[in-house]
Amino acid sequence: MKYTLKKSLGQHFLKDEHICREIVGALPVSAGQQVLEVGPGAGAITKYLLQIPDIQFKAIELDAEKIAYLEGTFPAIKGKLIHESFLDAAKPFAGQFDIIGNFPYNISTQIMFRVLDWKEQVPVVVGMFQKEVAQRIASGHGNKDYGILSVFMQTYYKVEYLFEVHENSFNPPPKVKSAVIRLTRLEHPPEVASERKFYVLVKAAFSQRRKQLRNPLKHLFDKAYLQDPIFTKRAEQLSVADFVALSHKMI
Repeated sequence: MKYTLKKSLGQHFLKDEHICREIVGALPVSAGQQVLEVGPGAGAITKYLLQIPDIQFKAIELDAEKIAYLEGTFPAIKGKLIHESFLDAAKPFAGQFDIIGNFPYNISTQIMFRVLDWKEQVPVVVGMFQKEVAQRIASGHGNKDYGILSVFMQTYYKVEYLFEVHENSFNPPPKVKSAVIRLTRLEHPPEVASERKFYVLVKAAFSQRRKQLRNPLKHLFDKAYLQDPIFTKRAEQLSVADFVALSHKMI
């Protein structure tokens, strides 16, 4: 059975078997574990996930043609496919589940925000991203790649930048470089004042990332507190801990 590439869905299929095995090997597995693959496509890593004994596996795929291809090629996947967009789907499991995938690059940032929505149930994520997005998620403060996504993900997850993937590992080769990262939920994440306040704070801080924080944040703090030296810094100079501490001082 053949399948077609759909540019509208950002499809680039992984063909390097060594990389496929490395991605699957980066996911720690134990008996009875629930695992969701996002965007299995033509099954490059799916075939290895289906071989892991004693896990509860599901895959979510938007493209009907790929669903038919996967079911025809991997009989073991029958009954384990969810035909929907990950961004619209309900949680696929009750209880804890890990997420893995060669994520569609055009929605990879949205996928990360969905993971944050589900963080109470998602202890580990292993994903391939466009290299720039992977760097943004993994970047520490004081770095030009550090931004909103870095702060939000690192507040709740330890992020490891595992390895890069050459464009020739794909069919067709994408015009961008790729990288694989692993996110492991923190056992004791820092306590933000409230998720809503924290979200408002971080977004406002990076809305004018070249300016001193006093400018973009003046509407969120008392005038007296705005004299604190921290407000002479720029957003990218603040650590996750700094943002968490500031969230408790907001009006």
